[in-house]
Amino acid sequence: MKKRDDWRADTRLVHGGTTRSQFGETSEALYLTQGYLYETAESAEARFKGDEEGYIYSRYANPTVSMFEERMCLLEGAEQARGTASGMAAVAAAIGCQVKSGDHIVAARALFGSCRWVVETLMPRYGVECTLVDGRDLNAWKAATRPETKVYFLESPTNPTLELVDIQAVADLAHENGARLVVDNVFATPIFQRPMKLGADIVVYSATKHIDGQGRCLGGVILGSEEWINEDLHDYYRHTGPSLSPFNAWTLLKGLETLTVRVERQTASAEAVTSYLDGKKGISQLIYPGHSGHPQADLAARQMDKGSTLVAFELEGGKDSAFRFINALETVSISNNLGDAKSLITHPATTTHRNLSEEDRADVGITDGLLRLSLGLEHPDDLVEDVARALEAAL
Repeated sequence: MKKRDDWRADTRLVHGGTTRSQFGETSEALYLTQGYLYETAESAEARFKGDEEGYIYSRYANPTVSMFEERMCLLEGAEQARGTASGMAAVAAAIGCQVKSGDHIVAARALFGSCRWVVETLMPRYGVECTLVDGRDLNAWKAATRPETKVYFLESPTNPTLELVDIQAVADLAHENGARLVVDNVFATPIFQRPMKLGADIVVYSATKHIDGQGRCLGGVILGSEEWINEDLHDYYRHTGPSLSPFNAWTLLKGLETLTVRVERQTASAEAVTSYLDGKKGISQLIYPGHSGHPQADLAARQMDKGSTLVAFELEGGKDSAFRFINALETVSISNNLGDAKSLITHPATTTHRNLSEEDRADVGITDGLLRLSLGLEHPDDLVEDVARALEAAL
């Protein structure tokens, strides 16, 4: 189809990357196929040698997956992308493809539990050391850096405490030391934060979250330069097989069409709930990047367009109060997912971060009273009323 370089993000999310078969379908075609045919043996040879364009095997590439990858590139401003089976497949591949025994990783300590396991537990099994730092402290990044440091890794905002990391400053430091910066941009979404414009080399998403956003399928994506994708990621991706299902890619394409509309509405609800909770009895801490009371509000204003769809808050009564709050909710559902059309709440200390030691949880601010609320598409007034009832029950 025709393409426009001056399309704005919303238009790219509807039309970007679309290719059509001979049938001229309106919706993107779904190519549920494992392999591909060749007209001649010479054609097969040429395609495997790279002398002829075309698909070989859906573990390597697939037309529907390619549409999703191209649309994500247009949104993110990346040269190339690779779709993956899940967000964690994206994280593990983005980091693992570019390190070897003897290399070193510096990562912010405030990470999703599985992300932290990859850098802190998995990578050392293969001789790659990792140092965890307070991501907010640039001096800590500097102090941890070694000559063998190859990768910096961070989330911003972090899961679940919504801390921010200065992406531009960390990217500059990484480049000064010959390292690359990998940013997990899930919480901010590509609508409200663009890490590559801030200097990040690689951006990863769990497309399961806001990109699908409707609880339907798993998926992930890795975005970077053409050179890095071809030289570092390509062989790792091809031979280890973290590829994205064509059906899931098609579902994610449908999700991208409404991403801006959904995220804007969810963010408005997050702002409404934050406003309600601000100053309320029983709330010992309220954390939202779009709120003036966030300890890094200036940084949030500098690198994020809005505060996004998640709110974290701490109840004074610890786990008992947190559980009473959760169990009293009627509109909001209990789940460890986020970015969904349905509002969801989780207790990180007993779910997503339960495998961290009590000391490590305390180190990153995950207390027994902390809750993470992901706002959905319900009416904002219904959500505020639900939170109000639950807060009354928790006290």
